[in-house]
Amino acid sequence: MRILITSGGTTEPIDRVRGITNFATGRLGKILTERFLKTNHEVILLAGAGAVLPDPHPKLTLLPISDVASLIAAINEWVPQADVLIHSMAVSDYTPVYLTDLKTVAKSPDIQEFLSQSNAEEKIASEADYQVLFLKKTPKVIASIKKLKPDIILFGFKLLVNVPKAQLIDSARQSLTSNQADYILANDLTDITATKHHGLLVSQETILEADTKLEIADLIVAKSEESYDQYHTRRNR
Repeated sequence: MRILITSGGTTEPIDRVRGITNFATGRLGKILTERFLKTNHEVILLAGAGAVLPDPHPKLTLLPISDVASLIAAINEWVPQADVLIHSMAVSDYTPVYLTDLKTVAKSPDIQEFLSQSNAEEKIASEADYQVLFLKKTPKVIASIKKLKPDIILFGFKLLVNVPKAQLIDSARQSLTSNQADYILANDLTDITATKHHGLLVSQETILEADTKLEIADLIVAKSEESYDQYHTRRNR
């Protein structure tokens, strides 16, 4: 199989030297890559800046990702060539539109005017005590995957914080439907530590539990192989 994995996080630039990012480490993406390579699959890893990376391997293609735009470009190129996509990357929900000082915003009779502006400076001056940053929502990358390749086996991720297990499962099932995913790995931030990562791998038929990143990775590898074999068995009948 050819496996496409997104890992780490994206960074949305404010100017040439600043950006909005997140704390995603890419550790799970690294382990997933290693487990798929160990079982002799080809892996294309789309990794955000700062993500931990696996060692070089003849069956590994490593591609750096900066912002959501670069992720979308890579997804559009590689999804049609992949059998499985594991979308574990923490994708920025918003991207900067315009940064200006608070006094300028306070004097404006129409806030909407700032949404059509952009910063031309390579480095925006930092003289003002307070700045206002206008943001716009980024496209939801996972929602486009099945449109690019309907038969790809799609794993998405859902992260919530301190919620009941039933709510976590319900949220995962909603994501299954809205994104046409085959599996959603639902996890709660309060259940993730340096040594523990409790996750629920949710499909329309089953809920499987794991307690470490390695267990999660092995579950995903097993379900990828099972789903791939089932799909090709149906096609060959």
